[in-house]
Amino acid sequence: MFCRASILAKSSVRNIPSGSFRRLASTKSLKETLQEVIPPKQEQLKRLKAEHSQDVVGEVKVENILGGMRGLKAMLWEASVLDPIEGIRFHGLSIPDCQKVLPPAPGGKEMTAESMLWLLLTGQVPSPEQSHQLSAELAEKGELPTFVEQLIDSLPQTLHPMTQLGMGVAALNHDSVFQLAYERGIKKSEYWTYALEDCLNLVAKLPALAARIYRNVYHPKQSIQPIDKNLDLVGNYSRMLGFGQNKDLTEYLRLYIALHGDHEGGNASAHTAHLVGSTLSDPYISYSAALFALAGPLHGLANQEVLRWQMAMQKEIGDNITHENIKEYLWKTLKSGQVVPGYGHGVLRNPDPRFIALQEFCKTRPDLQASPIIQLVQQTAEIAPDVLKEHGKTKNPYPNVDATSGCVLYHYGLTEFKYYTVIFGVSRALGALTQLVWARALGLPLERPKSYSMDALEKLIKN
Repeated sequence: MFCRASILAKSSVRNIPSGSFRRLASTKSLKETLQEVIPPKQEQLKRLKAEHSQDVVGEVKVENILGGMRGLKAMLWEASVLDPIEGIRFHGLSIPDCQKVLPPAPGGKEMTAESMLWLLLTGQVPSPEQSHQLSAELAEKGELPTFVEQLIDSLPQTLHPMTQLGMGVAALNHDSVFQLAYERGIKKSEYWTYALEDCLNLVAKLPALAARIYRNVYHPKQSIQPIDKNLDLVGNYSRMLGFGQNKDLTEYLRLYIALHGDHEGGNASAHTAHLVGSTLSDPYISYSAALFALAGPLHGLANQEVLRWQMAMQKEIGDNITHENIKEYLWKTLKSGQVVPGYGHGVLRNPDPRFIALQEFCKTRPDLQASPIIQLVQQTAEIAPDVLKEHGKTKNPYPNVDATSGCVLYHYGLTEFKYYTVIFGVSRALGALTQLVWARALGLPLERPKSYSMDALEKLIKN
């Protein structure tokens, strides 16, 4: 029903021309590549300030102030731009573009977190050698400090996994090279190099931290596998979770984490990381704050809610799954005053390309095509948009990525709902930490918007 061609018809790729994708020279490291791409961006920022500081790019309405600042053009975010119709683009590359050109893990087909991180940071597609080199670097940095292991092991099993993840990330700031260098005294032009080191260290350690939380909370009697220096980031993550032998789940996690890596800067977790980072807090403190934003029900819990809702539907209608039964359940949900989880989006006005990518992954796996819950997801996606249009209260009646992401995890045996947001937290680090590096490289200032009380707002309107 949802065809890539109809939604992502054109590819205006900034760094790599559409139809002629090329890989860049494979000899440069990530830091060396950044040293080349940062100066032109710094010059671009200077030109914007000098030539266009007073240009108007939008207007502020009362509904923006009262409605969570939705849609306000008020933030610089380099790695991705979210178009309401086309969906997300990473430095100009659509999701199908990324799937074509970003290197997979050895023996795999899905793009890796490392290749997506390289693209987000540099705006360039890495060669397979560069991607594998980054994998090896992250594997070397991946072990947790003993004191963080002891901290996580000391927490009660009943403490929410996201709370534990935020605490663990914050504790890693003990070893922040950015904080140490800042206290020592460094030039502002050097901030980004220390931020980069912290960010890579954090990305590297997130799988071990997240896996330790999973094992402690859900499988406390099982030991955790050590990091395999020959595996990519997600390959090790899957292995430490206890699913290393499940190649299909590992491939799905690679796709899931790459797709969730960035979704421009206005969402709550990304914006939180950027806001806290603008105070010059180190990347560990900044991203721990982002994780606590991600833990909120209106942000990072959506795929859990979808799965619960789909399973409740499955239980009610039984084996007799027809379009009419699904339609009746959709109306029952809406008439009870609830929303249909997994549909609609704060920006998108078309089916989410991430949803399409995950659905196409499902189509390549016979076991997923035979799964009752996946079948129900696919049939619901065919019916729900028309029901939501008829209902008339949804700006975007189409499925978003959450409509299917948790259901696939459940099928593969990762059935602990509360943990799903932790996986989201591992993935969203790619984009949020990328922006922290660029914020320091561009010398972006402390974020400080203006607020108004309702009385002051009414006075402003009258005047």
